[in-house]
Amino acid sequence: MFYISGRDVTKETLDTLNQAIYDVLIDVYPNKSVEDFEIQRKAATVSFVGSGLSVDIVPVIEDPVRSGYGWQFDIHDGTTVQTCAPCQIKFVRDRKDVDTDFRTLVRLAKKWRNYVALKPFKSFTIELVMAHVLATNGRDGSIEKRFRDFLLYIAQSRLKEVISFPENGTVTSNFTDVVVILDPVCSSNNVASRISEAERLEIVSAAEAAWEVANHASTEDDVNIWKELFGPRFKVEE
Repeated sequence: MFYISGRDVTKETLDTLNQAIYDVLIDVYPNKSVEDFEIQRKAATVSFVGSGLSVDIVPVIEDPVRSGYGWQFDIHDGTTVQTCAPCQIKFVRDRKDVDTDFRTLVRLAKKWRNYVALKPFKSFTIELVMAHVLATNGRDGSIEKRFRDFLLYIAQSRLKEVISFPENGTVTSNFTDVVVILDPVCSSNNVASRISEAERLEIVSAAEAAWEVANHASTEDDVNIWKELFGPRFKVEE
């Protein structure tokens, strides 16, 4: 996220903010080709040809009153939601402090997401679902079991349960979105609001199939079966 100060949230749009970031990128990287910068609906993207890395820079208008907080524009309807990137980072870090395997479990979930091409299942959403499973089931059990529990939760709940956290406090907002997973630092922000019904069904179906494979892989203790979930280059360490 790219925090911008001194801007009026009522007078800006996503287009004007992306253009401002684009202009800054041109100044910061004078030796890069203009073709390496692309303005998309969500962000300005910087492409580094040498490494093949593409970085999305998401604009946030800084809240002058609340440190770390700011307003982010919705890519679909132009409305704004308040969020706090440093607070979200702290939320995840707190879970890692409680559970030393949390980082590994999230990485496994993201690796599975990437391999089966579940683009609607965003990284922060995965972290929040994993945090919810941690809060519900605790941290006992092997990495394999706990990853299966993550998949099983998605399959059984079908992502129809509202997920919230102690950090949310009392939630007063009513949501009509297909999937509701509250931003732990802003209870009026549903981080899963962009998931459509078709995408929810796609994620649930993928989780159901993955749980069956993961359960079989654990029973057989066969890394080759795990590769069906994570790809042919997947390996484990003792």
